[in-house]
Amino acid sequence: MPHGSEAHVVDHSRLSMPLGDAIFTQRSIRRLRPDPIPLEDVRLLVEAAVKAPNGGNLQIARFLVVDDRERIAEFGALYREAWWAKRRDEGFERLEDLPARFHPAAGLADAMADVPCVVFALALHNGPADCVIPAVQNLMLAARALGIGSVPTTLHPSVMARFREMFDIPDDVGFHFCIPLGYPRGNFGSTNRKPTSETTFLNGWGAPVPWE
Repeated sequence: MPHGSEAHVVDHSRLSMPLGDAIFTQRSIRRLRPDPIPLEDVRLLVEAAVKAPNGGNLQIARFLVVDDRERIAEFGALYREAWWAKRRDEGFERLEDLPARFHPAAGLADAMADVPCVVFALALHNGPADCVIPAVQNLMLAARALGIGSVPTTLHPSVMARFREMFDIPDDVGFHFCIPLGYPRGNFGSTNRKPTSETTFLNGWGAPVPWE
């Protein structure tokens, strides 16, 4: 397919939600409906992702899109194992042991096998996370504009060899994020965050900003 052909043109006008609305109503969506996402919508998300800044314009970020039901079900079992491996590292063995803050993520671990689409954010030459983080945020903001929920997640080292084998990922391609996508069970909306006056300094560490 030649570069610059009409096949590379995407209708980014569909991402017409004001940026402020997308940013201020984006939240981690872990409860996802199983309804399929049109592949042309997934393409638009990836097209938005690759427009993100990247070091030296080397463009080493890569995205593996998975929407095959059987492959997602297989990955879902692996993801659940990985999620609980992380919790065991933190001293939690059972759902009853988990603090309430973990419950939504535990629900996603159980439901990952049923999400309609998963995007893996990877990097050639085992490149660092900073080469994919801006792209992942672009992808998630574009998803918000289309009414698609998302959340960035990771895997545990204990499953990485099987994950690579599952999707034929070469050893020199670094894994950074797993982003499940789906239409939300629930609503987008504002998030509960500390005021920036508590998290931001002006001209030196600890120096207050002039706003409340």
